[in-house]
Amino acid sequence: MNLTLRVWRQAGPDAPGRFETYQATDISEHSSFLEMLDLVNEELVAEGEEPIEFMHDCREGICGTCGMMINGQAHGPQLGTATCQLHMRTFSDGDELVLEPWRAAGFPVIKDLVVDRSAFDEIIQAGGYITVDTGSAPDANLMPIPKGTADTAMDAAACIGCGACVAACPNGAAQLFTAAKLSHLNVLPQGQAERYQRTENMVEVMEEHFGACTNMGECEAACPKEISIDFIAAMNKDYRKAKFANRRTA
Repeated sequence: MNLTLRVWRQAGPDAPGRFETYQATDISEHSSFLEMLDLVNEELVAEGEEPIEFMHDCREGICGTCGMMINGQAHGPQLGTATCQLHMRTFSDGDELVLEPWRAAGFPVIKDLVVDRSAFDEIIQAGGYITVDTGSAPDANLMPIPKGTADTAMDAAACIGCGACVAACPNGAAQLFTAAKLSHLNVLPQGQAERYQRTENMVEVMEEHFGACTNMGECEAACPKEISIDFIAAMNKDYRKAKFANRRTA
């Protein structure tokens, strides 16, 4: 399989960017998308050129670092799939692929296809945890949790923080990410004590960095873990309650 790649190259956050064209030749249809980029980079290095910078870690669809725009779609054309899980058999011989970093004000470009996602870290630092005393773990059956509640928490916890929701959103909003990180704690008994303080803190940090949600639904469509926008509705409901609850307890 031979492909033409038009790749966004940018030396640094303040440098001007541009598209460069590269040829990916003799690519196996069984290769992953990142393996294809590895081969292109090997050729660039052999020719004394600067390799294409892109992020990756686990390459198993877990870490969320591999995100990029492929022909204008976050993670590429295959739904429910991270870039590292995307295989070249999705494309056809002779295709032209346009590769760009996430395009969002909350994710400034660091270099080439790499963006700064530290705004997500700030949201988590604002309350994405449960404060507990350290010590031995209690028995698993000590606190009964209905299966529906456990399933909902697990669905929300599937978020890998890749940022595809932000990149796909016309407003550059991060409501789906924030809602997922809130919901997997807020629905569990262990998360109730800090539920409203957590919600207010995380939502307001989110609003400092990202745009507003107008229910376009692009975030759900782009999410590699197919997280539902129902979690955004739950977050908005909790945020309204939090503004009253936290005022009464202040």
